[in-house]
Amino acid sequence: MNPEDLLRLVTTVMPYGKYKGRVIADLPGHYLNWFAREGFPQGEIGRLLALMQEMDHNGLKPLLEPLRKA
Repeated sequence: MNPEDLLRLVTTVMPYGKYKGRVIADLPGHYLNWFAREGFPQGEIGRLLALMQEMDHNGLKPLLEPLRKA
């Protein structure tokens, strides 16, 4: 992970699926956990979803708040 990935979590929009149009940082934990069980998609979106799931699972979501205001 690099620091730019954290900014991407609060700016990248989910391009498809049930939560299409939502910022990745705003996806619910159960949806991220579903991807963790079923498999993350290939590419950048999958990498960001995996990172967000890890952050959500470990209670690190509040670390993204300052980036939302920037």
